[in-house]
Amino acid sequence: MPSARCPVCEGRVFVDASTEMGEIVFCDDCESNLELVGLDPFELDPASEANDEVDDGFSIFDEADEA
Repeated sequence: MPSARCPVCEGRVFVDASTEMGEIVFCDDCESNLELVGLDPFELDPASEANDEVDDGFSIFDEADEA
């Protein structure tokens, strides 16, 4: 399985060969969320906080629209 170095802790992060640019992967060593920013070779950057949040499809603006 392909791997890349974690930019936070330099640990080895395994990346599935089918992973696409922009996808978020997890470093088991330092528990960081990392964004795949390069494919050949695989390159990772720390994921921005906006990418760390799960999109549940609900917006705070949805409630205001209903009022």
